[in-house]
Amino acid sequence: MLLPEAVEALSALAHEHRLAVFRLLIRVGAGGLPAGEIARELDVLPNTLSSHLTILGHAGLIQSRRNGRSVIYFADYNGMRTLLGFLVADCCDGHPEICAPLAEVAQSCCTSE
Repeated sequence: MLLPEAVEALSALAHEHRLAVFRLLIRVGAGGLPAGEIARELDVLPNTLSSHLTILGHAGLIQSRRNGRSVIYFADYNGMRTLLGFLVADCCDGHPEICAPLAEVAQSCCTSE
């Protein structure tokens, strides 16, 4: 990941509703949720949610798939891992034990996706 991509992803997450959407989609897993259910769960207007979903998608943090008339949104776990990897790539100044807990968290939450 290059710096401009990391800035775009972090900027996408630097908004209350977008961060809530991303965390919700991480929580529900690979099955994802339709936009209407996301809007109800987070009490966000559908047209506002649409722009948030677009921003998260362009940042490489979520994806979507069509299921009949619905669009299902789900977390892009590879995008999340790439961002996390970028954030800790230069970590620790020779002391990997500092970042080890982060690696363990990423490993435990993302291995099945």
